[in-house]
Amino acid sequence: MPNFFDLNVHAYPETDVPVEELLRVAKRYGYAGIAITNHDEIISENLVSNSIFRGVEIRANSSSELKRKIKLHRGKVSLLAVHGGNAKINRAAVEDSRVDILAHPCGEKGEGELNHVLVRYAAKNGVALDFNLNAIIQSRRGDRARILLKMRENLKLVRKYKAPMILTCNARSIYDLRAPREMIALASLFGMRKEEAASALSDIPWGVIEKKWKKEKEVEII
Repeated sequence: MPNFFDLNVHAYPETDVPVEELLRVAKRYGYAGIAITNHDEIISENLVSNSIFRGVEIRANSSSELKRKIKLHRGKVSLLAVHGGNAKINRAAVEDSRVDILAHPCGEKGEGELNHVLVRYAAKNGVALDFNLNAIIQSRRGDRARILLKMRENLKLVRKYKAPMILTCNARSIYDLRAPREMIALASLFGMRKEEAASALSDIPWGVIEKKWKKEKEVEII
């Protein structure tokens, strides 16, 4: 059985839920670990363990602000994610090899978009593209159909350019967490194959944690 990871979970103090409570439920669902990626805020190092990874999700209104915050947080966290959706922020994130994850590349409600240029940069710089399944769960009717169509189009681009992709649920409470089998079933709604979805919850997240694509880039440069 693969080791599953969700790399976009929000905990106290951004939310009311302690890290330990989220991990307890995640473990019960079958996850090997979770990453706490609060917005512009890093959890205490005392909470870090083999199952809890310390991350941050940066919000920025401009490319210059994003670069400043990347410099501020880089080296202090295991995972550096950028909250996307805005075209300029998306572009700046995937062009920067210090970034590990572009979260919500189409926004939390599917209002933004990816294109072949952005996905090619993501593949080149080892920036994992996040398919946030909470967007599907929280949407209804026409909005859900629009989001699923956008995810289907994004999946085609990711496959074409072989960019790393991950599945997350953007959990802000224990009730937002979804078991891996549910995540895999939801991903099938926009055409992701079972083996792709399993990989996007296991070996690709682990590769992100281990900086697999960053290391490969370093070797190529040498």
